[in-house]
Parts: sequence; structure tokens; C-alpha cells
Amino acid sequence: MSTITASQVQELRQRTGVGMMDCKRALEETGGDMDAAIDLLRRTGQTKAARKAGREAGEGRVGSYIHLGGKIGVLIEVNCETDFVAKTDDFRELCRNLAMQVAATNPLAVDRESLDEAVVEKEKALYREQAEESEKPANIVEKIATGKLEKWYAEVCLMEQAYIKDPDRKVADVVTEAVQRLGENIVVRRFTRYEVGERA
Repeated sequence: MSTITASQVQELRQRTGVGMMDCKRALEETGGDMDAAIDLLRRTGQTKAARKAGREAGEGRVGSYIHLGGKIGVLIEVNCETDFVAKTDDFRELCRNLAMQVAATNPLAVDRESLDEAVVEKEKALYREQAEESEKPANIVEKIATGKLEKWYAEVCLMEQAYIKDPDRKVADVVTEAVQRLGENIVVRRFTRYEVGERA
């Protein structure tokens, strides 16, 4: 078994933001393979986040982002469990990055559960209609329509979008990693995006 060096642990910590001991353990378990260690930390982070998901997130902050030139602005409410975590630089940076994501991608809702049901039904009907034009069997038509709907969710739901700073991760992954680092349940509650000249 290869010896894990302090510089490897430090590099993994810088790349993931996870604590030193967890980084060392992940590197030991993966024989020093950096990419495998990152994957391992993501998996264990999701497990830890799932355990924290039911806990009350009654604190937090309203983050903001104004795009250069002042043409686009975003306010976003992100909740956590304690005022202590809400005041940390890490949490503030998360709020700002999420606000920046909203400014760049203009999602319709935080997640699919928050979408207007009428809008979802309209999209479903449109994709089904498009698929029926292919004159394929009904079960194939349904698969095509469902696939297009899933792709649409990934565009319009903030938590399902590819993260603008690292498109290999989803926004939900970024939040999960913050839960792991900060040790509290974190919930993106709501956001508002303003764009100059846009009709309300």
C-alpha cells in the first residue's frame, strides 16, 4: 500500500473543501488515487447530507448578486440550521455562487416540486405531441417524451442544473458538499431574478 503524503491530503482538501482527516481516509481507501478519492468523498457526502436532510433549517441568509453593468440582479434565500453557520465565509460564498448561477441560467424554480403544475403539463403535452409525429409505437413515444421532459427539468430547475463553475457537477452536488463541510442541513428556499427591461 502506498504511503499518503501531506501534500496529497492538502491537494484533495483544496479540491473538495472536505476536512483533512476525511481526505486522508479517502486517499488511504483508494490507494492514493486522487480522482477515486474525490468520487468516494462525494458518495459519502451524499449519504451524510441525506441523514441531515430532515433537520430543521430555520436560519440562513439572503444572498445577492448583481451582474457587471447592473442589468441583472438576483436575491436568493438559503437556509441552514444555526446562525453560527449562516455567518461563515463558506456559507456566504455558497449563497453568492448560487445567486450567480441564477443570474447566468435563469431557472424557473428551485426544484421540480416547486414548478407550476400547469407549466409541467404543457411541456409534457408538447413533448408527447412532438414524439407522436415520429410515428413510432406508443411505448417508444412515451420514452421519447419522458426523456425530453427530464432534459427540460435539468434546464429549468436550479438544483438539477449543471453548475456554471464546474459543469461536471450539478447544483445539488454543490449544496450536498456544503452540507458535508459545514455539518448542517442546507436548503435553497427561493430566489428572485431581475433583468432590466424584462416584463413582470
